[in-house]
Amino acid sequence: MLLSLSIRDVVLIEKLDIAFRAGLSVLTGETGAGKSILLDSLGLALGARADSGLVRKGASQLSVTAEFDLPPNHPVRAILDEQGIEAEDMLVVRRTVGTDGRSRAWVNDQAASIGLLRRIGEELVEIHGQFDAHGMMDSATHGPVLDAFGGLNEDVAALRGAFRAWRESRDRREQAEAELARARLEEESLRFALDELETLDPKPGEEEELAERRSVMMHGEKLLEGMNAAFAALTQKGDVEGSLRSAMRALERIADKAEGRLESVIAALDRAAVEAAEATNLLEKASSEIDLDPRHLEQVEERLFALRSCARKHGTDVDSLPLLRDDLARQLRALEGGGEDIARLRREEQAAREAYLEAARALSRARTKAAKDLDKAVNGELKPLKLDKADFRTRVESLDESQWGETGLDRVAFEVSTNPGAPHGPLGKIASGGELSRFMLALKVVLARVGHAGTMVFDEVDSGIGGATAAAVGERLARLATDLQVLVVTHSPQVAALGSHHWRVAKAEVEKGKVVTRIEALSDDERREEVARMLAGAQITDEARAAAASLMVRM
Repeated sequence: MLLSLSIRDVVLIEKLDIAFRAGLSVLTGETGAGKSILLDSLGLALGARADSGLVRKGASQLSVTAEFDLPPNHPVRAILDEQGIEAEDMLVVRRTVGTDGRSRAWVNDQAASIGLLRRIGEELVEIHGQFDAHGMMDSATHGPVLDAFGGLNEDVAALRGAFRAWRESRDRREQAEAELARARLEEESLRFALDELETLDPKPGEEEELAERRSVMMHGEKLLEGMNAAFAALTQKGDVEGSLRSAMRALERIADKAEGRLESVIAALDRAAVEAAEATNLLEKASSEIDLDPRHLEQVEERLFALRSCARKHGTDVDSLPLLRDDLARQLRALEGGGEDIARLRREEQAAREAYLEAARALSRARTKAAKDLDKAVNGELKPLKLDKADFRTRVESLDESQWGETGLDRVAFEVSTNPGAPHGPLGKIASGGELSRFMLALKVVLARVGHAGTMVFDEVDSGIGGATAAAVGERLARLATDLQVLVVTHSPQVAALGSHHWRVAKAEVEKGKVVTRIEALSDDERREEVARMLAGAQITDEARAAAASLMVRM
């Protein structure tokens, strides 16, 4: 529900703050007083297209702020969550427009796009004017409206799941067929590559091992020369180990006379002798493993270069060749059993398609029934609204298979005919401005509990009518206001008399040459005077006041 509207520097409005309440609120005033400015301002707060011409002369920018209450589970909360904006019990949207045409928007004091403002506005308010109506003027909303009217939302949700399951099974089948077709085109090359890899038989870590062996073999002579020199130093011109053992024995003979001073020396000589012996053995072993046969080096290089060449050919590294071999083998196995997999996926897809069609056809039948009920209810509201020659109908049209979707097999459209025998057509193209507003009123009375917008605005819905017809319009607006907040701009005293709250819009000259638009909430006595003015015109008579009082009592 709209709680308040603050307007700054919009056309003739310098500063205006309005607090709204539930029920039926009416705005009245002379033609040209500025009632449309209020609706334009509200539209700006809801993401309507900005026009720098709306900025009041002498001001640098206009500003409009609208405050709404936000019930739990309202769809706007999901939109805010999606945008990372904290949802509170109160929602504040603000819009500024500069004289340069630049526009900025905020939602709960966080900068927002105009597109986000528009999305939020569509969930909060519906505006219906003589020549501009939102919401149900968009044929894309007709299907969801009919589903909500018929209580079919759970069926639609289930159908969405069935549609996704069908599409997913179709995608799996198409992907498998594409892979199979691609594999069959590449089968010969796959088999050749697999044979090559199986013949090569690469092992994990083999490249590093071969590279190390090649490096050792390439430097074998130098390595052996250095090792031989080291071995000679350890074994020639006296045995290093023997010398260490001799020194150790010499010290052992006198150790008992040294009072323990030689024990650590003897232990160190023993360790050194052991290490020298081990070093000599290891060096001898290492030198014996040096392979100086050029044929062996050639074999290692051939193997290493073959592995690297194969890896380059397949665009991978040598260590990944074993995995590539396994993958190629898997692809060929899948190719051999691919026909069976495709047949299974086709059966799954057909089953999912049939499940979707069963649910979709049941929904189509339910929609057809709901459409008849909706047509009957709406047409029952038209006669009192001076639309007795008009006919409303809901067309449920079957779509081609290429257009089937998650909401079913149907296209839903609301159509009207304004004269007997005349063809039906879209609301906005067939009905005139005043007729369109009354059609919308009839629809909204029937669909009062459908949709999430808690506020409805009607701009001169009573245009061109009076008497009993205007009274019927007022009665329906009041009935609608029992479920929703309704704001109506009206020139009809019959409608104004039914308002729970009444504002008068008027121009005032605040200084020479400067005129502003002002709005004031009316007391009961002021309301009666305003209704009398609407009945009598410029000169309010006692008879008009009496008629206004009588009208308000009757209403």
